Amino acid sequence: MIKSMTGFGRCETSNESYKITVEIKAVNHRYLDVNTKMPKKLNMFENQIRNLLKSYIQRGKVDLFITFEDFTEGVQNVKYNPEVAKEYLQYLSQMATDFDLENDIRVSNLSRFPDVLTTEEVALDEEALWALLDETIKGACTSFVKSREEEGLRLKNDLLTKLDQMQEFVDFIEKRSPDIISEYRQKLKEKIADLLGDTKIDETRIAQEVTIFADKVCVDEEIVRLNSHIKATREALLSGESVGRKLDFIAQEMNREANTTLSKTTDLEISNVGIELKTLIEKIREQIQNIE
Repeated sequence: MIKSMTGFGRCETSNESYKITVEIKAVNHRYLDVNTKMPKKLNMFENQIRNLLKSYIQRGKVDLFITFEDFTEGVQNVKYNPEVAKEYLQYLSQMATDFDLENDIRVSNLSRFPDVLTTEEVALDEEALWALLDETIKGACTSFVKSREEEGLRLKNDLLTKLDQMQEFVDFIEKRSPDIISEYRQKLKEKIADLLGDTKIDETRIAQEVTIFADKVCVDEEIVRLNSHIKATREALLSGESVGRKLDFIAQEMNREANTTLSKTTDLEISNVGIELKTLIEKIREQIQNIE
């Protein structure tokens, strides 16, 4: 399906440990340019994130925003160090024997000694965090692609309408071109007749002049190429593939043919239609810039 390069997608997921929100925005760009803004804690996943985005997006200047809440932050686990407790107990027992004292050590006393019981913050579970982040990014990408497809459908329909208008202009120029030659021949004969009066007109000379004129104003090749470009553009739009770069190139070729047609013609009607054609091609080029 044809996709626009502008789009927006958002997704939010959470579990008992983390909450992640992902937003994706994109505008036109010749290539894929990703700008990521996320907390430092997620930097370890940067390559994975970029690779994931590439499976959904081929072109565009993409801004990716990730917000992250860690519900485990500040939560601490208690750690019991039996080797340290054992060593304390051994020394205390030795002290009781050495000084003939009562060994009155209780668990509550021993637990207060340094490093017997320690606390440490709960570490990030990288596997669980990536699983949630992966799910959230995919959700945002799905929403993002949908918005691009909806806009892409509008672009496609608009471009197809413009191609129909363009075809009408090209058909008019093709139909009008032979008449220019006939009209030139008639005007030339009338002008010569006015100049020479009753003198016999040299039809061969007139034929030569008409041939030279026809060669100068002939736009047959331009018409053939314009028809071919219109057909190629329509087929590309209907193919549903990512064709933005291809269409951009075709539009440049269309513009070149329209310019050549305008430069060759001496006919006011074709000039007016040629200007309309060129204006329409510029509009088509602008629209194509939005296609992925």
